[in-house]
Amino acid sequence: MNDLKEILNQKFGAAESRVFLSPARINILGEHVDYLGGFVLPAAINFSTKLAIRKNQINQYRIYSVHFNQEIELKEISYQTEKKWANYVLGVVSELLKSGKNISGFDLVIDGDIPQGAGLSSSASLEVGVGFALSEIFKLDLKKEEIAVLGQKAENNFVGMNCGIMDQFIIAVGKKDHCILLNTETLEYSHETISIGENEFYLINSNVKHSLETSAYNERRKECESALQKLQKLIPSLKNLYSLTMDDFEKFKSSLTQNEIKRVTHVVTEKLRTKILLDSFSKAEYTKAGEQIFETHNSLSKNFDVSCEETDFIVDELKKESVLGARMIGGGFGGSILVLDKKGRMASYKDTLAKKYKDKFNLNIEFFQFQISEGVREIS
Repeated sequence: MNDLKEILNQKFGAAESRVFLSPARINILGEHVDYLGGFVLPAAINFSTKLAIRKNQINQYRIYSVHFNQEIELKEISYQTEKKWANYVLGVVSELLKSGKNISGFDLVIDGDIPQGAGLSSSASLEVGVGFALSEIFKLDLKKEEIAVLGQKAENNFVGMNCGIMDQFIIAVGKKDHCILLNTETLEYSHETISIGENEFYLINSNVKHSLETSAYNERRKECESALQKLQKLIPSLKNLYSLTMDDFEKFKSSLTQNEIKRVTHVVTEKLRTKILLDSFSKAEYTKAGEQIFETHNSLSKNFDVSCEETDFIVDELKKESVLGARMIGGGFGGSILVLDKKGRMASYKDTLAKKYKDKFNLNIEFFQFQISEGVREIS
């Protein structure tokens, strides 16, 4: 990545600045349940957003994106219809101002190496990075858990994406070589080491990002909320969809629409898969763990309807290559596939899969190996 301090000085004049790094994330299991009270198993990884920042004396928000080669200068926070990347920054500032924090002018330069649209949460990475950096330079003393909630509010209220808490939370509190087991209802979490033996995780980027992601994502949430309201009339003690038992679901699902039944089916079965996965890793039963990962993809595709032809094709081809497990990650409708396989096997099918995919969709796929990393932090 570029020397951001130097770019900051070139753009906005020479002065001292600080540099922060905010990682990307993967989620091993617990997909599309983080806004439904579910347990998730994410980890921070070593792709990142990098920020150089300092206060200024002119009471303006001056922000430059290296990736987009675009700059904004504002005295007041306002939604940007043309430079939408800026809304992830401005949303964080907006939430801080609403909470009574004194955020005066600052200069900010943003760069990063997170593949855009790959389902690795580049937006949450930016939100958490900005929240942490602002807390540091303005001495707000925010806890990392508070910064995660701040980032989620920014995306919900300012950007308009009704996302859950998982992405921001793991980016804030990540720990090298650990994932977290996060209860998204209570925000209680524990750092967990997951031993995968002579195996590895890696990513395959489909290089597909369908435009319906945001609208369909919000639609899935509405369907889940509608299902919950109906079920709570029949089960008054039901606090969220994730706490629904399979027995109660079977008993009362006739009260739901067909789409609601599919969405709830994913939620209650994902709960079971997450338990089996953790148990399988603890017992070194890696084939069984991989089966849960494959089953999650199938459920996301068939029950939650957030996959697409391209990602389904990649997962189907990986099954033929006998990898241990593979599934789409992130919001859906493109993005990346998370793969669990024996170390070193990727080379045996990489070129074949790339050719098949290119022949069918006229798109290139990219393979990314990664390490599990620390969460948001200052690096200079």
